[in-house]
Amino acid sequence: MADMRAFQEAVAAWAAGGAGDPARELAERLRVRTAVLLEGPSDVAAVSALAALHGRDLEAEGVCLMPIGGAMSVGHFTHRLGPPGLGLRLTGLCDERERRFYTRALERAGAEESGFYVCAADLEDELIRALGVRRVEEIIQAQGDRRALQTFLRQPAQRDRTAEQQLRRFFGTKKGRKIHYGRVLVEALTPDHTPAPLAGLLADL
Repeated sequence: MADMRAFQEAVAAWAAGGAGDPARELAERLRVRTAVLLEGPSDVAAVSALAALHGRDLEAEGVCLMPIGGAMSVGHFTHRLGPPGLGLRLTGLCDERERRFYTRALERAGAEESGFYVCAADLEDELIRALGVRRVEEIIQAQGDRRALQTFLRQPAQRDRTAEQQLRRFFGTKKGRKIHYGRVLVEALTPDHTPAPLAGLLADL
């Protein structure tokens, strides 16, 4: 995992305008064949957890889960990881409202768009709908966050939101919470209730 993390960091530095040689050397040494473009670390945590549930060792398979720091950065990564750069196969997750950024970036890089899986709102929304509000609340309680959730729900801004919207907002209210629940919610899934974008992505790797 440390080596793949070094590759992630090298690619991020390259995308920010640094040299590409460190990323090229690591890609060759690690035999990276596929880059999974994900908006942030919570998505990485979710995909990692799903792979582990299915007994997959993505690093050993030459698959890199690449956090790109938001949809607006996707072009920097497709250019360096796709055909113009390392020539890796590109796949990943994106939100419906940001799909156009991925489509444009993949077209410019000469990469296929068909390998990308789209979440209706975002990955947290997909997981909440798959598990159901009651089950998610049970998980939050089991994680020791029941009081924090109750405090959050008393805020006036939450009154007009649906329960699903409230839970999505709650996960983003504390640093590290989205990452933690990205893993925990996936671990609570059953095979028959895995959100389609996640299931499709894993099956495609």
